[in-house]
Amino acid sequence: MLTIRPYAPTDASAWDALVARSRNGNLLHRRGYMDYHADRFVDASVLVERDGEVVAVFPANLAGKLATSHGGLTYAGLISSQALRAEATLAVFGQIAGHYRALGVERIVYKAVPHVFHAYPAEEDLYALQRMGARLIRRDLSSVIALQEPFRFTEARRRSVRKAARAGIDLQVGADPADFHALLVEVLDRHHVAPTHSLAELRLLQARFPGQIVLHEARRNGVLLAGALVYDFGRVVHTQYLAASEQGRPLDALSFLLAALIGDTYADRHHFSFGVSTEQAGTVLNGGLVTQKEYFGARAIVHDVYEWPL
Repeated sequence: MLTIRPYAPTDASAWDALVARSRNGNLLHRRGYMDYHADRFVDASVLVERDGEVVAVFPANLAGKLATSHGGLTYAGLISSQALRAEATLAVFGQIAGHYRALGVERIVYKAVPHVFHAYPAEEDLYALQRMGARLIRRDLSSVIALQEPFRFTEARRRSVRKAARAGIDLQVGADPADFHALLVEVLDRHHVAPTHSLAELRLLQARFPGQIVLHEARRNGVLLAGALVYDFGRVVHTQYLAASEQGRPLDALSFLLAALIGDTYADRHHFSFGVSTEQAGTVLNGGLVTQKEYFGARAIVHDVYEWPL
């Protein structure tokens, strides 16, 4: 018998244990990550249990008559263990619908976990969404390298890396994100946007996940030229932020850094994720941005968002 119940702070350990053994969860779905911005969201997450054992969790927040899975995360959806199979998933979706209807929710925005972030196949939720009458409302294009399959940098990218290698650039793991965050603010300001995370939030998250949120830097004579903030999910690594300085761009410092991460530091992983290159809710492709990622051998996956009317 499957049951669902609202998440409470006392469930944090059980929640994290489920994410750790799940087929499709990662550090984004750990409570220590989700709750760093708890003041911005009304949490409405639920746990799915069978005979008292947690077999799935559903990260969610409420905003009026809308529930989102989850507003503070790139993707979430139903995070499930091996114990939750196809028919059980359909039953769980029925219970989820009833739970949120009782809260006055009229629709759920469901941000599915892209398949490359799965440790084991876990797309029963996509079938359940179709059965429940959900429709695709947004599709973003992201770029990923399949590290264990043949891929190659373009010749222009290889020349950039060789050029940077002769420039006396040092690569290191950053101890504090202050310099990088300042550079990131400067770079993004040119596009009239700001980093999702403040410096204080980056420091907090690094302190909570020191082995999984890692800053890689390219410096010359101590000066920061480029940086990559990497989220290490285990099978997959993801570049949460990338930035190069005015001095670092002509030296191709960022290409040099990324080549080292792809070809050495994380070469034993399954996928290297660069993130999305779409804008305006997925309707506009930033051609220059996606091309830069493709020069490293990356190709497209999609991040899908569904609207589920209740």
